[in-house]
Amino acid sequence: MEKNVGGIDRVLRVVVGAALIAAAATDRIGVWGWIGVLPLLTGLFGFCGAYKLFGFSTCPLKKS
Repeated sequence: MEKNVGGIDRVLRVVVGAALIAAAATDRIGVWGWIGVLPLLTGLFGFCGAYKLFGFSTCPLKKS
């Protein structure tokens, strides 16, 4: 898997994902908060399937 999530995008995904999971674990928003696992994992791994599908990337370009 080639990384397609970079920089601020990764940080935001991890923070939002962790916040959603914490809210779900403390019964503040219910079961749907566990959807936070998705942005958390995409932020940690640096790969987003939806970005790949649409040919989008937030990673800086590599110099040749």
